[in-house]
Amino acid sequence: MIIKIDIWKRVKTVALISLLLSGSGSLFAAQDDVEWFTLGNDYAHTRYTSSSEISSENFSELEVMWEWDGASLGAVSGRSTPSYINGTLYTVAGARRSVVAIDPKTGETLWSYRLPNTGRWEYSMRADYGKGIGYSEVDGKGVIYMITPGFFLTALDAETGAPLQGFGKPVPIDGFPDSGVVDLLADLGHPYDPYEGIPLETGYITGSSPPIVVNDTIIVGNSAEQGYHQSRIENVPGDILAYDKKTGDFKWKFNVIPKPGEYGHETWENDAWQWTGDVSSWAPISADVENDIVYIPTNGATIDYYGGFRPGDNLYGTSLIALNASTGERAWHFQMVHHDIWNYDNPTAPVLMDLNVEGQGEVPAVMQVTKQSFVYAFNRLTGEPIWPIIERPVPQSTVPGEVLSNTQPFPTKPEPYDIQGVSINDLVDWTPELRQQAINAFADYQMGPLFNPPIQRGHESGKRAAMFCPGGGGGANITAPAVADPTTGYLYVSSHSACSPIQLVPGEEADLQYEYPTGTTYSQYANGPGAGAPRHAAGIPLYKPPYSRITAIDMNTGEHAWMIPTGETPARVQQVIDDNNLDIANTGTGALVSMVVTPTMLVYSDTKTDGTPMLYAIDKATGETISSIELPDRSRYGMSSWTHDGHQYIMLQTGSKLTAVALPDAAPAAGGAY
Repeated sequence: MIIKIDIWKRVKTVALISLLLSGSGSLFAAQDDVEWFTLGNDYAHTRYTSSSEISSENFSELEVMWEWDGASLGAVSGRSTPSYINGTLYTVAGARRSVVAIDPKTGETLWSYRLPNTGRWEYSMRADYGKGIGYSEVDGKGVIYMITPGFFLTALDAETGAPLQGFGKPVPIDGFPDSGVVDLLADLGHPYDPYEGIPLETGYITGSSPPIVVNDTIIVGNSAEQGYHQSRIENVPGDILAYDKKTGDFKWKFNVIPKPGEYGHETWENDAWQWTGDVSSWAPISADVENDIVYIPTNGATIDYYGGFRPGDNLYGTSLIALNASTGERAWHFQMVHHDIWNYDNPTAPVLMDLNVEGQGEVPAVMQVTKQSFVYAFNRLTGEPIWPIIERPVPQSTVPGEVLSNTQPFPTKPEPYDIQGVSINDLVDWTPELRQQAINAFADYQMGPLFNPPIQRGHESGKRAAMFCPGGGGGANITAPAVADPTTGYLYVSSHSACSPIQLVPGEEADLQYEYPTGTTYSQYANGPGAGAPRHAAGIPLYKPPYSRITAIDMNTGEHAWMIPTGETPARVQQVIDDNNLDIANTGTGALVSMVVTPTMLVYSDTKTDGTPMLYAIDKATGETISSIELPDRSRYGMSSWTHDGHQYIMLQTGSKLTAVALPDAAPAAGGAY
């Protein structure tokens, strides 16, 4: 049978699936099709599939069915998780972000589409970073929605790839279709040229995550130049936009930097709300369709690491915002980092689950994993924290002009899932010599706790740079989104122990690094190029292992259920262990890993000691590895699983390629790689 689910009721269906699974482990084996609807599979972004043909007993029999190579479209990063809808795979590929429809049985390209080039596309710093597509139905027909690097919203017929008739307005650029396109810059409120975009002196806006369609409304996030590549204080805010899914008519705009009279305006001192920007949602958006709410994860304001020109807490920077999808009205918000100068933007889509919390009963929850190794958990309808979140004092800045918040919010549950801050006790201690070499490597760097503030070159301490732990790479990060099992309430988080050394230099000097900077006024300080990084003399990581891990958290209790290192100890580390005759357990590779959850297992991709790419099947309850197979390459940025024509596939994102693995019976009668 082909299961066709009313797309407006898919969130309810997840709960129904949970009940069915608890009564019958084999129910879904007979399904002909199980969809993967968004890049996170569902509106809740759980990356959970009900597909169950692949089990611990047959996992070792998996084979590569086909590979689809997007190199001809300029694909490099492989960040897009394809959606499997109505028997077809849809994805985006390459710097032009071509939309592609793929046959899930053979890997054959069915159609592709892209807009003509523009000047605003050519500048986009996130061109190849497209993460996927949005989908809905209009008058009974499937429609693919996509945000281009030039910041246009396109709507395409899912069957043919043709622009949707009656959607949007003609764009005055040669080669653009008469319909099927909305120029998103038109609704941000800044002067711009249709071809070139907003003048760089004012700022720049682009997009990397797909839109999400909630009932009749398309909600659009966006992104700006990376804050660590900024040296001037002006930019535009990444206001959240919404459109009618049938006509493309503009519906509402939510100001992520509040204007006078709006909630939070007082958190922008020095009139910085008038000219600074960047607060935006570059990470994907989640939704509670039944309650018509979207959950917007945001990044910090203009310029990472220095905010002396924008005093105040800077709402809605580095926050989670719940908005009414139909009207854009704020339901609630929570700011994870006040006055963010650590590049601690929320890196992944919020995850929604219904929990059973002791003392609270059934709780409709939303969870945000962060670079700083916290999970922030809330009642998704009210915004009330499930467990207390406490404002705790943090170190203050000594950089001229910088004024930080005296406190930052620390969740009391769950416990952090990776390193926070760094001290000598965190450094490798396998032998006294190896410990001393690690201490020596840190001699020129300022250690400190979580929220250790940056320092400028020539700091009175004599240190070269301040060490952020975690750094801008996490903790958790976009390359390995958390996954969740709605049948158990478990959240699985991939993280690694990654720290960043930060040295500030005068803005005029930092500006020399960039060919086309945004803004006009130099910041007093900005990210400098000379911080370097401490390195261990033996060529091993400076910190105690595990270097990378998966942490399973029972979100019903807020307790960690288990933690495992990912992959195997790297060869260079194993050599040091062997040379010193040490008995050291698996350290993990240090890599963030993509994952997917099925009714019977957790699946992830990493490498063995010799670098062989592997796919691992993990017992969801214990973390025990139950099976593994070799792969052509590691999966990065995401993973998915779905059932087509009665057979379950696991889809891997392998650089410019997509790699589909399945059991031998899924093999097409003829054909091959495309």
